[in-house]
Amino acid sequence: MRFRRALSRIGHMMTKEFLQTLRDPHTRWILWGPPLLQMLIFGYAATMEIKHVRMAVLDFDNTQESRELISRFSGSRYFDLVERAARPSDLRDGIDRGDFLLAIEIDSGFAQRLRNGQGATVPVIVDSANSNTALVALGYVNAIGAQFSADYHKDRLERIAPKLVSFVPQVNLVARPWFNEGLESQWYFVPGVIGNLLLIMIMNLTAFAVVREREIGTLEQVMVTPIRRWEFILGKTVPFFVIGCFDALMLTLVGTLWFGVPLRGHILVLAAGVMIFLLAALGSGLLLSTVAATQEQARNTAFFFIMPATTLSGFGTPISSMPPFFQHLSYINPLRHVVLILRSIYLKGSGFDVLWPNMAVMAAFALLTLGVSILRFQKSVE
Repeated sequence: MRFRRALSRIGHMMTKEFLQTLRDPHTRWILWGPPLLQMLIFGYAATMEIKHVRMAVLDFDNTQESRELISRFSGSRYFDLVERAARPSDLRDGIDRGDFLLAIEIDSGFAQRLRNGQGATVPVIVDSANSNTALVALGYVNAIGAQFSADYHKDRLERIAPKLVSFVPQVNLVARPWFNEGLESQWYFVPGVIGNLLLIMIMNLTAFAVVREREIGTLEQVMVTPIRRWEFILGKTVPFFVIGCFDALMLTLVGTLWFGVPLRGHILVLAAGVMIFLLAALGSGLLLSTVAATQEQARNTAFFFIMPATTLSGFGTPISSMPPFFQHLSYINPLRHVVLILRSIYLKGSGFDVLWPNMAVMAAFALLTLGVSILRFQKSVE
C-alpha cells in the first residue's frame, strides 16, 4: 500500500514536470532545436585537420628544381599559395599583417647544391601565435619536403647510375590505420559532440528544477503534501531523463545517418552507456539546483561545472598531454567516460567486457550526486 501511494505521488510529480516543461512552445523548441543545430555546427566545425593554409613563396633560385618544390605545396590540399614575394621584407610584412600563415624562402644556388649532391636548406617562416595550427602546418611542410628530397635523390641516382637503383636499400612505412581508415576528423569528433551536448542540455534543464519551484512559489504547495524527499527528486529526474533519451536518440541518428559515422558496436551497449551518463548529468544538475538560491546562481554554477568537464573530457585535447594532476582528476569526470564509451562503440565496436569500468564510474557518480541531492533537499522556501 505504501509503495502504491509512493508511486502515485511520483506519478503526479512527473505529470506536473512534463506539463510545466512541454506546455510552452519556446521550451518545446529548446528541447530539440538547439541540440540539433549545435550538432550540425559542431559536427562540421570541430576538426583537427588543417587545410588551405595560406602561404607565400620567395624564390631567388627560379630553377626547375625550385619550381618543382613550390608546385608540391601549391598542388597540395593543405596549402594555398596566395603570394609570390619579391623581397624578404614582403614575407615579414605579410606574416605581421596576417595575410598568410607560412612562408618559404628558396635561396639562390638551391638547385646547384642539389645537383652537386649537397644538402640544401630552405628557411620556413611560420606565424606561431596559434601554436597548434603552426605545429600541424610544419608537419605538412616536413612531409612534403621529405618526399621531394626522396624523389629527387631517386631521380638523380637513376640518371647517374641506373644499375645501382635496385641495390639501394629503402625503408617504406605503410600506414594501416585501424577503426578510422580514412582518418576522418568527423568520425572522431561527432561521438564526443553527442556527449557534450547531452551534458549541456540536461544540466541546464535540471539546474533550475528546485530553484524554479522556490522562485515561482510552487514549492510552498509541495511543502503541504506528504511527498518524501526521494520521491520529489525522482519525480524531477524521470521527465528530464526521458527528454535526454529522446535527444540522445536524435543526435545518434544524426551522427550515423547525416555524418556517416559507422556504428560498429551493439546498440544495447550504446544505450546503456548513454542512460547511465544521463543519470550522472541529472544528478549533477539536481545537486546544483539544491545548492543555488536563484536561477541566476544555478546558471552560473552550471557553466562553472560544464566548462572544466568539457576541457577534462578529452574531447578536443588528449588527456595524456595534460599535467598528471589533471589526468587523475579527469577520472571523476563522467563526460570523460561517456566520450570514451561513444567513440569506442562507434569506431571500435567495443562491448561491456571493455567498457564496464567506465560505466561503473559513471554509475557511482550518479548514485553519489542523486543521493546527496536527496539529502540536501529540504521542503522549505528558505
